[in-house]
Amino acid sequence: MSAPKETLGRTIGIVVAVCLVCSIVVSTAAVGLREKQQINQQIDKQTNILDAAGLLEDAAGDVQSTYSKYIEERYIELASGKYVEVTADFDMFKAAKDPEYQVIPTPDIASVFRHSKVVNVYHVKDENGALKRLVLPVYGSGLWGMMYGFLALDGDGNTVRNLVYYDHKETPGLGGEVQNPAWKALWNGKLLFKGGDVAIGLSKTATPDNKYAVDALSGATLTSNGVENTLKFWLSKQGFGNYLSQQPWKA
Repeated sequence: MSAPKETLGRTIGIVVAVCLVCSIVVSTAAVGLREKQQINQQIDKQTNILDAAGLLEDAAGDVQSTYSKYIEERYIELASGKYVEVTADFDMFKAAKDPEYQVIPTPDIASVFRHSKVVNVYHVKDENGALKRLVLPVYGSGLWGMMYGFLALDGDGNTVRNLVYYDHKETPGLGGEVQNPAWKALWNGKLLFKGGDVAIGLSKTATPDNKYAVDALSGATLTSNGVENTLKFWLSKQGFGNYLSQQPWKA
């Protein structure tokens, strides 16, 4: 008995069937793993906030418990600098696409293009529950794309303790040095404001005794400019300026 002849229709049918089975398997896996992916994303975010807060070593692998104990997430309206209440699922980056929350900044020195009028801030508590630090989300354009980070300040709203970039597309060994621990350490103790104006910046001639300047990244001028513009934008009245000047956390 001769084998059935292969036809174009038969071949296409087999291909379609295989593709259908594969798509069902992939879709099922994606749905099944969605909750785990969301948990991992949350842990990754908490890890970066704890890093900025100087608490990552204390976590000893238990990020979620350490975060719950020491970090309080709050929300502020940038224009007023006041705390506001939002829904449990609020996301400042998703809100930036919502016409109800979206702000198109002018001027836009950090090239953020758009942002939410309500954003997150993080209170870092000590063992007694008193506020120890503030962690502020900041982002702006670097050489190759958007750079996302967390800026950690003392409770005076002026003294820097850390600047942690957790997502960027900068060149390894050049702009990518924003994640170098040696460069990150240079920010500790620097001051943001002088006479009410944003004074922090990056300089090729920065010295340790200059409280308002950090060494620019060698060979990465555009990345350095991006970091400086990001801070100047988010520390201005367009960003956290009203919040930091009013210091509502001390009220």
